[in-house]
Amino acid sequence: MAKTSKTAAGGIAINIGISEKDRAAVAQGLSRLLADTYTLYLTTHNFHWNVTGPMFNTLHAMFMVQYTELWNAVDPIAERIRSLGHVAPGSYAAYGKLASVADAPAEPPRALEMVRILVQGHEAVARTARGLFAAVEKAGDEPTADLLTQRLTVHEQTAWMLRSLLQE
Repeated sequence: MAKTSKTAAGGIAINIGISEKDRAAVAQGLSRLLADTYTLYLTTHNFHWNVTGPMFNTLHAMFMVQYTELWNAVDPIAERIRSLGHVAPGSYAAYGKLASVADAPAEPPRALEMVRILVQGHEAVARTARGLFAAVEKAGDEPTADLLTQRLTVHEQTAWMLRSLLQE
């Protein structure tokens, strides 16, 4: 049986069947996933605004679908962190320390370079999500496992679709 524990925020005991140590490990991994997702969201939205060239209409519309999906993903990740009794990071400084996804270039790249950067970003987020499974399985945290599976499906499929644009 998992030990009942208190959180630093408010001192209310959490007894959901996952130990404090395991909840902390999962929340830390989810914080990295949140930072990666938000950073990729921001880059994708940036590219939506700044794409140019013959593929403008296609990429502008595709990037909008992608950044909207990413925007809708950040809340469930942050709320899962809160459900585990931890504070969700929410600043650029925190995301800069936690993210494995590179920030967008200062100057907008050409359209196909944008696609390459987004492929790398989606693959990085998939690696972050996949790397969290060991801690989630150890904790017996099925809701987080479900969230990770959903995120992996989106990021792997999006990376595949973007890679397809780069093929000759």
